[in-house]
Amino acid sequence: MQRIRIAPSVLAWDLGDLDGAVDICKEGGADQVHLDVIDGHFAPNITFGPGTVKALRRRCDLMFDTHLMIDDPGRYLEKFIEAGSDLLTLHAEVLSGESFDELHSKIRRAGRAMGLAIRPATQLPSWAAERLDKVSSLVVMTVNPGFSGQTMDMSVMPKLESLSSMVRERGLATDVEIDGGVEPENVHEVVKRGGNVLVAGAGVYGKKDPVKAIGELRERAMKLGERE
Repeated sequence: MQRIRIAPSVLAWDLGDLDGAVDICKEGGADQVHLDVIDGHFAPNITFGPGTVKALRRRCDLMFDTHLMIDDPGRYLEKFIEAGSDLLTLHAEVLSGESFDELHSKIRRAGRAMGLAIRPATQLPSWAAERLDKVSSLVVMTVNPGFSGQTMDMSVMPKLESLSSMVRERGLATDVEIDGGVEPENVHEVVKRGGNVLVAGAGVYGKKDPVKAIGELRERAMKLGERE
């Protein structure tokens, strides 16, 4: 099993205090910072853009996991690269094999990593399955994109297990990232089904002590992973 990593989603914190959100990540020992970029078209919300990512980059040297929930990722890709994103995750729903190859080349030339995300109802397209070796992170969403604080859709678990098995059977180093409703109460199922990168919004920032919550989530996930 790949190493468990915790990626707090700053969208769940006070957006007027994003500096505080990344400070919590640093103090709590998070592995990466999850940045949800939503354009109001792909999903029903508008969050922040490359300027915010650039400002946060100056305060934090953790891995920036930038999740582009936007209709036209190619239009803004270079701006998010320049802003300091390390991993740029694009949605399969707005790509084709041809556009994936084009954007992947741009990301790799910039020395960054590419992720591929799918909504809860989306099955991995055949063109994407053929290109999994090019993907650093496969993001399986367990809530519909748009807003933090949603409850995990447990009906996605069989798909998670199937995709995790595909990654393992091919011997790929691809992370399987779970995004949506991750909490201590359901992390057992996530780890059991093969998820190793845990995106936690309310599961971290909604707790009384979010710094402590990062460590507790990691400890619980690692124990469960060892047990499996």
